[in-house]
Amino acid sequence: MPIFIKTELIKKKYLIQKNIRKKFINEHIKWIESLRRKGINIKSGFLVDELKQSGAGGLLILEIGTYKEALEIIKTDPMIKNNVVEWQLNEWININ
Repeated sequence: MPIFIKTELIKKKYLIQKNIRKKFINEHIKWIESLRRKGINIKSGFLVDELKQSGAGGLLILEIGTYKEALEIIKTDPMIKNNVVEWQLNEWININ
């Protein structure tokens, strides 16, 4: 089954507003859990640098049939619905 990768960077205004950012991250976690309960293979996490400091962004891995299906799911992410992040969705092609 195809694998899709969503990369995201938190918008600068939300880096400053930590309480608002935390609210949307918590909503995002609940959204991930609900998709897993539906049987969707999805993983999500945040990125850190070599000092283990948050890089203000994240990565999501989704296994689903088509790009269109992946996009429909991704657009329901609270981080995207509330315009908290700049994001990009791509299919990952394994060359091995």
